[in-house]
Amino acid sequence: MRNGEVTQDFIERAKKVKLLLMDCDGVLTDGKLYFSATGEELKTFHVHDGQGISIWHKAGFKTGIITGRESEILKRRVSELKINYLIQNSKDKLSDLEKILNDSGYSLEEIAYVGDDVSDLEVLKAVALPIAVGNCVGELKKIVSYITNKHGGCGAVREIIEVVLKQILEN
Repeated sequence: MRNGEVTQDFIERAKKVKLLLMDCDGVLTDGKLYFSATGEELKTFHVHDGQGISIWHKAGFKTGIITGRESEILKRRVSELKINYLIQNSKDKLSDLEKILNDSGYSLEEIAYVGDDVSDLEVLKAVALPIAVGNCVGELKKIVSYITNKHGGCGAVREIIEVVLKQILEN
């Protein structure tokens, strides 16, 4: 599969999506870990991704993050963007996906998940619309329905939202 390639299978799966879940580091960020001289963790988020999430919400859909790290900065960003679900310090992303499914009432067929690394594999295999960012690890490229042109932290989430919304609204 080539980056940015939209297949008929992707179109059919995308039409059912109601909830966009994603990893944080490597998806909403560039995946690098930044620390200040005092040890404070720093993250950078791309404004295009934030705007895309706002567009997704305005279209009536929900979002969530399942991440293996914990960060006050992420809590702030989630609050700013009104992201519906946040699970930090996840030790079992598949189990945490189940918690979100139980809370939201959505089925796996209504879930898209965006990942970048092997910690996302099990969730990507479980959801109906598995997506990876352009600079993901090779293992993900074998199982996802879409690979972004953009890298994580560089507008990849916005790209995903535009592509998925196009399928929902036009097909």
